[in-house]
Amino acid sequence: MIKKLDFYFDVGSPTSYLAYRKLLQMKSEYDFNLIYIPVLLGGIFKLTGNQSPAVIAAKGRYMELFDLPRFAKLYNVSFKSNPHFPINTLTLMRGAIAAQEMTFLNEYLDCIFKALWVKQLDMGDPEILADELKKNEIDHSTIIQLAQSIHIKTKLIKNTEQAVDKGIFGAPTFFFGEEMYFGQDRLHMIEALLIRDNE
Repeated sequence: MIKKLDFYFDVGSPTSYLAYRKLLQMKSEYDFNLIYIPVLLGGIFKLTGNQSPAVIAAKGRYMELFDLPRFAKLYNVSFKSNPHFPINTLTLMRGAIAAQEMTFLNEYLDCIFKALWVKQLDMGDPEILADELKKNEIDHSTIIQLAQSIHIKTKLIKNTEQAVDKGIFGAPTFFFGEEMYFGQDRLHMIEALLIRDNE
């Protein structure tokens, strides 16, 4: 039986970016269904009383200078801290749901994640967002139009509320079977289970 891995993420989270890149590597090696569930991290924080590590100066500095670069090196992926962090990702995450429904979510995420965590762009700027989508041959006008629809707005709210109902308090979070794992630094645990199941 093929295992299912639910991936709750927000593109404004650098650890969600690292998780995305690592998950793509894992997909090339192991047989499992990867289910993307876009959520609004700010909404999760509001509903749970949690807050970004960036709010705590020492923790934010540690993650930026040491933790994130270490994992980027471990995963062999490019990573640069974004000087515009934290960015309001409401439009970006609505766009993710629109891209998901239009069946090109991975192309959209490749573009947005790279713009944020490699190119260091201010993706909260509508003009920069539109320009990056155009450069990547993504139908920016349709994405932006759909992102303003009631259907897409409601879907993001529903995803976020359901995440909190499941006990999620941050991103990235994963469900592998019935088990919840928080943080991209827990992916090695899931990978160990995939290795065992593929033996």
